[in-house]
Formats: sequence, structure tokens, C-alpha cells
Amino acid sequence: MRRSILLAAALGTTLALTACSGGGSGDDETTAGSGESTGSTGALTVWVDETRQAAVTDAAKAFEAENGTKVDVVLKNFDDIRADFLAQVPTGKGPDITVGAHDWLGEFTTNGVVAPLELGDKASEFEKVSIEAFTQDGQVYGLPYAIENIALIRNTALAPAAPATWDEAIAAGQAAGTKFPILVQSDGAKGDPYTHYPFQTSFGAPVFSQNADGSYTSELAMGGPEGQAFATWLGAQGAAGNLSQDTTYDIAVEAFKNGESPFIVGGPWMIESFEGLNLSIDPVPSAGGQPAQPFVGVQGFYLSNQSKNALVANDFLVNFLSTEEAQTALYKAGNRSPALTVSADKAAAEDPIIAGFRAVGADAVPMPSIPEMASVWSFWGVTEAAIVNGADPIPTWDKMIADIQAAARSAWVEVRRVSVTSLTLA
Repeated sequence: MRRSILLAAALGTTLALTACSGGGSGDDETTAGSGESTGSTGALTVWVDETRQAAVTDAAKAFEAENGTKVDVVLKNFDDIRADFLAQVPTGKGPDITVGAHDWLGEFTTNGVVAPLELGDKASEFEKVSIEAFTQDGQVYGLPYAIENIALIRNTALAPAAPATWDEAIAAGQAAGTKFPILVQSDGAKGDPYTHYPFQTSFGAPVFSQNADGSYTSELAMGGPEGQAFATWLGAQGAAGNLSQDTTYDIAVEAFKNGESPFIVGGPWMIESFEGLNLSIDPVPSAGGQPAQPFVGVQGFYLSNQSKNALVANDFLVNFLSTEEAQTALYKAGNRSPALTVSADKAAAEDPIIAGFRAVGADAVPMPSIPEMASVWSFWGVTEAAIVNGADPIPTWDKMIADIQAAARSAWVEVRRVSVTSLTLA
């Protein structure tokens, strides 16, 4: 998550414009091994990672049987997909469709490598937050299939009731007599603003303002009295020992597994480590009086704007990867709540853990995918860590806001400079 989106966007813009000036390759072949596809044969190429490979392959076989269009499912390392897609699409050698995370959207649209999808009435069949996550400027750019978010994971043997507030959680943890009243992970001096975000939103200090459709504006919203109040709270919790930058992910998970705390703030990726414990998934307790809203991450499929078979690819996405069968298969492969509502309903009915995370996710907010987010990650975590470790909260937080705003302005100027330079060279 802590990525330099704007820097990559500037590089991607340069690559795209350079590719346009150099002309096409004239390559009409589809190479499944490399993931290259020009689409001239009518075939589709889809990039997937290992977890999604089997489910997408099954959908591809059904599509081939019904439409006679071959679908090449190409296995890629998930960590390589983003950069490879940005590099290959402008040259005409990328896939027609790729799996990806919703927070790639800002970089992808900035570089012009993805096309909007025509979901039609199908959009209403998905969880609202999953569509919001892939929406930009009123258009939907991804077909969602999975949703994940953090929540409060509670050991019911140590805490029989869910706390509504942070103070209640601390009191319950102290009453349980465990080493840690509550476990909130961090990453040393880097901090962990993702995990701390629900506490920040409970003070009314979201990272950016949002439009009515859930999409984000570039207006930074975590400054002012609300942000200062959150910073003051961070400092107080650090001084009290309730938050510590030494509580890394591994330490937090191991401590909760061993019964050293009744509560841990975390996601579904932790659950398999807690085998044998009786768990409840609850909303993150509010620290500032307002609802504590965590980030939601949504996984989905993007359509390349260089696809020669865009209509066929859209058909595959909307009518074959959005079926209950396909979405359920993707859920079972990744163990994340399905984006399709009917699949999510059934998954929640079968698994109370999924039901708990889904309920919390319904009131959560999408991780911002706008390019400006890159400037936020650069300063956010280290500032929180410094405050927890004893830095003066308000001036330290205010300096972070000023630094983010300055970095965003500088990055935008650089993107414009690179774009103008590339156009001039073209």
C-alpha cells in the first residue's frame, strides 16, 4: 500500500507517450507464455495470479464453449502484474484483461491503460462498496470479485461482549488480566496508518473528502481540529502504553494466538493463525465518538484500453466472471468475502467469520486510488509513529499536512512536465 503512485504514474505516462511516437509493433501473434496479445485472432488473453487461476480457467472454458472464442489464461506473479501491465499495454502487447487491486485505478487511468466497463444493470447485483472502489469520474473501471477489510477480532473466552468504544476495549482488556489490553499492529518507525485508520475516522478526519458516489476528491481532509484531536489521542495512547511501534504484525498475531489479549485489530488473513480460539468479528471501537471506518480493499478485473476485442472481453467479464458460480469459486480460492451480493449472502450464512468481516466492511470506505494518495503514504505512517513515540502531537501532525500538500503540488508539476516533454519529443 505504501507506494509512490505519482512517481510511477509519471514514468508510465512517459512510456505510453513514447510508445505512441514509436508506432505499433505489427506483432499479430498471441504468446500465452509471455502474456502478450494483440487480439487480431479474436482470442482473449487474461492475466491471473496463482490463487485465481483455476476459477478463471473454469469461466474461460464455459465462455469458449458458448461463444467459440479462445481464452488464454496466463499465470503471473501478482507482485509483477501492475508494473508489467503499465509497461506492456501502451505497446499493444499486454493482455485484454488482468486481475488487480482497486487502488491501482488512479495510476492506470492516469496512464490511460484501462477502459471503462459496461456493467449495465449488473452493477446493482454487487456490494455497493465494491462498485464505488472501481468508480472514477462516474465510470466503473473494474469488475469486482472480492472485498477485504480489517475489524476487531475478539477472543470470546476472554471478552464475552464487544466493546463499542476504545475506552471500553481497554477496560475489558484490563479486566481480562492479559498482557495486552488490545493489540494494534505497527511497523516500527514506518508506522501503520492502514491499521490505525478506523481510529482516525472516528475523530472525523478522513484522508480525503469524498463525492456523493463514493469517489475521492483531491481535497485533503485530515487536517484541522479533527486531525489534531486524533494526533493528540495517538500521543496519549503511546504514553499510556496502549499503542506501541514495537508491536509488529508477527508479535501481535503471536500474542493474540497465545491468549495474551482479548482483542486484535486485523483482517481475514490472520484467521488461520487463530485455530482453536472461539472468535467474534466486531466493529472497530470508536476512539473519537464517530463511527470507526476502516479501509476496504477490493480485488477485481481490469479491461485494457488497447484490447482489440473489447466488446468480447466486456462480455466475458460481465456475463461469465460475474456469475454466482464464478464469484463463489473465486471466494473459495481466496477466502475473501465475494463482491457479488448473492454469493456474499451465501458465504456469510455458512461462515460467521466472513459474516462479521462483511458487516464491518459494509460501513467501511474504499482505499483511495487517486494519484495524490502517493504523497500521503510518504509522510503518514512515520508521523503517526513519531507521535506514538513521544513527538509533540499537534505541531508534528500539522507539519505532516503541510508536507503532504507540498509533495502533492510538486508531484503534479512533475507529471505535467514529463507529459509536455514527451509530447514535444513525439
